[in-house]
Amino acid sequence: MSLDDWKYRAPYKVHENDPNFDVRYEGGCHCGRVKYQLSREKPLDSKFCHCTTCQTLHGAPFQWAAIFHKEDINFTHGHHDLGWYDSSEKTTKHKLPCKVSCAYCRSPIMDEGRNMILLFPALIHFKGNKEDMKNFAPTCHIFYPQRVVDIPDGLPKWTGLNGKSELIEDIPGETKKRKRAELENQDEQEKQNGKNNEE
Repeated sequence: MSLDDWKYRAPYKVHENDPNFDVRYEGGCHCGRVKYQLSREKPLDSKFCHCTTCQTLHGAPFQWAAIFHKEDINFTHGHHDLGWYDSSEKTTKHKLPCKVSCAYCRSPIMDEGRNMILLFPALIHFKGNKEDMKNFAPTCHIFYPQRVVDIPDGLPKWTGLNGKSELIEDIPGETKKRKRAELENQDEQEKQNGKNNEE
């Protein structure tokens, strides 16, 4: 096995002139060096991850990830311009599971697992098609206790991986009551300030 074997295996294998690869979506990194196609109409799942690793590596409060089979992606440009990061060992070796990004602009492209890939829908060019965007709607939140912002959207919230950890309430009942009371107080103060300004 050579060091370059990854180039000939999914997800990096290029599907040139493959009539069975039905292109549904196109995506790419910020600088345009890495471009890819997707053949699956709807991801196997889509979720928001609130783990601290995702927060740090994405520089964002959470990560939006869509799960695909490795065979569902076709790199049309720049698959030689990819960089890897193994967050468990903090190395840049291609060792699964690993983070995959553009080696030039550093846009996160995907997380490559042993069997699946987690793509980031923000990199897909939906071209304003709302029906296509709905296919990527998240089904849940994972690692929600590590969140830096509350998202009361009614989706299931898991303490770890979905289906393998505990479900927690969207916002606990007492917190809901407190937040409602705070908003009512704020509204009352704004009304009072408005009256004072008129006098």
